[in-house]
Amino acid sequence: MGMLQFLLSYLINNTFILMIGMLSVYLLTSLTGMLSMGQASFMAVGGYAAAIVSKYLHMPLIVSMIVAMAAGALFGLLIGLPAVRLRRDYVAIVSLGFGEALVAFLNNFSTFTGGAMGITNIPKYTNKTIICVVLVVLVALIWNFKKSRFGRFCIAIKGDELAAASMGINVARIKLLIFVMAGAISALGGSIYVHTTTYLDPAAFGWDQSSMWIIMVFFGGVNSLTGSLVAGIVLGLIPELLRFSNELRMIIYCVLVLLAVNFRPQGLFGTTEWDIATIRRGFKKLANQLGRGNRNAVGNK
Repeated sequence: MGMLQFLLSYLINNTFILMIGMLSVYLLTSLTGMLSMGQASFMAVGGYAAAIVSKYLHMPLIVSMIVAMAAGALFGLLIGLPAVRLRRDYVAIVSLGFGEALVAFLNNFSTFTGGAMGITNIPKYTNKTIICVVLVVLVALIWNFKKSRFGRFCIAIKGDELAAASMGINVARIKLLIFVMAGAISALGGSIYVHTTTYLDPAAFGWDQSSMWIIMVFFGGVNSLTGSLVAGIVLGLIPELLRFSNELRMIIYCVLVLLAVNFRPQGLFGTTEWDIATIRRGFKKLANQLGRGNRNAVGNK
């Protein structure tokens, strides 16, 4: 029971926060085809904004979350304006440069950020219920966005930007909208993170964190939200469950990723969404196959 409680607590407090950040990468990379190598920097923007508002201005959680999302959206707009007009690989370079520059700024501008020591004694406003509610609401919003008219525009842009533009889609505007939304979601994850750990420092928001989110999205499926969520749980838990052996956990983690890349390059779920209708069709197909097998066995007798 103790182990189960530990797993549940860790799943919610750490893995679910990780998945909130991953959802921003899903919007950018899996839905629209943009690759951001510095997405964790937007989580840092939200985290520091939330920490300053709640610790020094004594604001409640809801105000802290709104300020964090506004800051993330603003930085998403500033970085997205030049980035969305570039080719996909240059978007990755611009976002990576912003992320590294922000970490350097946080390390050196210690008056408000605490420098490399970070900020401590941040009020603990969150609990498991709040984290679950935030994640579920975000998943529901992104699920409906994908099914909406703008979501189909994003998928068209990911397939072929020139073809999408020839159909009358304003490619730059849609990509900028996604960049702003992704920045706000990452920043929201940052506000949840700081109010859960009560501490933050610049080292937690480097390029390796952004790479982790990208790996989760590709591991789950090239265009599957449910696949990305499953990958977030699996790849988020494995390193922590094997924390007793740093070498073993990294080996298993890398082997899983390499197996997926070699034998399932489209990701575990591919483009399939495991909604209720898909699961129902799967059970129906399985039942038909089992029934056909039983009839063949009776016929052979």
